[in-house]
Amino acid sequence: MLRRLSKEQPASFEFTPANLDWARAQMTKYPEGRQASAVIPILWRAQEQEGWLSRPAIEYVGNLLGMPYIRVLEVATFYFMFQLQPIGKVAHIQICGTTTCMICGAEDLIRVCREKISPEAHGISADGRFSWEEVECLGACANAPMIQIGKDFYEDLTAEKLSALIDGLADGSVPVPGSQTGRFSSEPVTGLTSLVETKGGSERNASVAEALRVGDTIKRIDGTEVPILTKWKQGANQTTAPDAAKLEEKPAEKPAEAAAPTAAAPAPVASEGTRPAGLEGARDGKADDLKLIKGVGPKLEALLNSLGFWHFDQIAAWTADELAWVDSNLEGFHGRASRDEWVKQADLLAKGGETEFSRRAEKDGIYD
Repeated sequence: MLRRLSKEQPASFEFTPANLDWARAQMTKYPEGRQASAVIPILWRAQEQEGWLSRPAIEYVGNLLGMPYIRVLEVATFYFMFQLQPIGKVAHIQICGTTTCMICGAEDLIRVCREKISPEAHGISADGRFSWEEVECLGACANAPMIQIGKDFYEDLTAEKLSALIDGLADGSVPVPGSQTGRFSSEPVTGLTSLVETKGGSERNASVAEALRVGDTIKRIDGTEVPILTKWKQGANQTTAPDAAKLEEKPAEKPAEAAAPTAAAPAPVASEGTRPAGLEGARDGKADDLKLIKGVGPKLEALLNSLGFWHFDQIAAWTADELAWVDSNLEGFHGRASRDEWVKQADLLAKGGETEFSRRAEKDGIYD
């Protein structure tokens, strides 16, 4: 199936502070320079926060992990777990349409979704709360037919049970995931003949019981569940994990929006710090390639040029007071100059040196 980004995109995306904390903790699981390995879980968290993956979210994750946007886009478009268009605000229902489920009644489930949600897959209900699609095997063939909503499976369904489930969601109730006929997991429908006792006498299998315990079923993660989201971080290497206080001080990065490099810069706003002296144009008409500074893409380079900054040595000379002014006037990218240490990078480049990022950018033609 051809997977494209939605034509309708939000202006921006950024993680909530708690979700950013969680994402940075995931990055510490990998060696320095290999943070891109965290792209799938961090994309998933972005989707859980907003419901779907927008272009600004994909670019935000690329900035966070130091990855070219196209590499993040490749991951997002390859895996069908990622939704590339807006979905229902309450639930996006994925109906398994592979052989076993189809034989056991998946077509009836699809009919219910067509009637109660939208005539076509990926359409959103009139109230904006539901959407649906047909997907490939969800891996619970013994409990067919089944659906998936978010991280949870709902098995042993009939048209009537699915209809009631949707009605319940519409009324604000939270359904219990797992088998909808009371099966513990995927034992024979006629009942167990061996291993008839469950550990601790639990009525539900471990995944269902844990989802209910933490209240993480239909509810989407919005970044407020700090004890749940940062649980792993408690055992992280504290020499590489981010400092919580510093995270609170720094605003989340905002992704670049497509714009012509020659777009006029916004008028400087009244802000903290002192504006650095700029130039009317590049010396001898030869500007430095500011995109060799990590964190500076084509749009930011155009913005810097319009503010009078064309050369590495200009940026390297910014004082702390001047850096504060620049951070305040990077519209849509406030704070980035400090976060990405532009002054330090520019000083090295002005002296003829190179950074790890500039080496990659010059070799592969890849910029932030």
